Amino acid sequence: MALRDRPVLAAAAGAACIASSATLVSLAATQPATAATFRCVYALPFLGVLMVLEDRRLGRRPRRARLLAAAAGVFFAVDLVLWHHAIAAVGAGIATVLGNLQVVIVGFIAWWLLGERPSARLIAAVPFVLVGVVLISGVVGEGAYGENPLLGVVFGAGTSIAYAGFLLVLREGSMDLRRAAGPLFDATAVAAVGCIALGPVSGGIDLVPSWPAHGWLLTLAITSQVAGWLLIAISLPRVPAALTSVVLLLQPVASVALAAVVLDERPSVIQLTGCVVVLAGVVAATASRRGQASSAGVLGQAPDLVSGPEGSGGREQRRDGGIDVEVHDLLAGGADGIAAAEEVGQVSRRRLQQGLAVGGRQADEDDLGAGAP
Repeated sequence: MALRDRPVLAAAAGAACIASSATLVSLAATQPATAATFRCVYALPFLGVLMVLEDRRLGRRPRRARLLAAAAGVFFAVDLVLWHHAIAAVGAGIATVLGNLQVVIVGFIAWWLLGERPSARLIAAVPFVLVGVVLISGVVGEGAYGENPLLGVVFGAGTSIAYAGFLLVLREGSMDLRRAAGPLFDATAVAAVGCIALGPVSGGIDLVPSWPAHGWLLTLAITSQVAGWLLIAISLPRVPAALTSVVLLLQPVASVALAAVVLDERPSVIQLTGCVVVLAGVVAATASRRGQASSAGVLGQAPDLVSGPEGSGGREQRRDGGIDVEVHDLLAGGADGIAAAEEVGQVSRRRLQQGLAVGGRQADEDDLGAGAP
């Protein structure tokens, strides 16, 4: 049976693949920019084959979509380099937890750019998340794990901001839900170039492959950059809201556990408490939005779901916070989960952008985007 028919299994497998990312980066023991560059370079042949198959089946993507996906790659390069620095500063497990901050940040970026007020849950979660970050940073108590926990938190916050930008821009270039590999290929290719450019100003870069470092980086590319992303892309739009919270927590928790077993990382009790507080805040901030998206798209039969305009290709409109949101068959996969559809009928471009923030982005950035890259 196809993985599309077993979304929970696919989501769990995808989360497990991504959970190993930080540990593999640590095992490679290379400069942050080196690891970031080659995880992208080694992923490109696999993503390229999948993109060609998509193009043969669906035709070439519009130029605008490719340019937006490429622009997302710039954010992705910054995200990867900063995150790898966070791993070096505070450890693989905690750095992965810090990557989850993007779930909170993306809501405020959407408010800033699109004028969409964040939910009460999101605003209420911010103080708890900040408390968790302070506990992780090592400024409270003694015996904090990591070479420089405070600097690791700074890198982690920068990672979350860059990752939020990556997801928001990639969304604009991923309107066609039938495609998963194409937008990710473009973003990854640009990210590889960006990581090389950032190398000299971010601690150096070594472009000469070596063993066993590049064996770990090849494994990282296959498991996280290719398999993990694609498994999550085809699964989370099909998973009920109650289970998305479990998947949301699986990846960072598994990463902390794996780092403890493989790398012998031992965060302090205060830092682990901070991790719990951060993850609890992330889940609390996103639970209601995931539930709205899932009830409309995955569970179906939502009372406020009405047929879309004739000829809209199976699209439906849902009123969400006073805004008509385009929902293009949420059961169909996409480059990074639930995505909004193109403009149809009487809906203006501005209203579509609002729909992206309220109906699409807040659902799947919370689900897919959760966790470190």
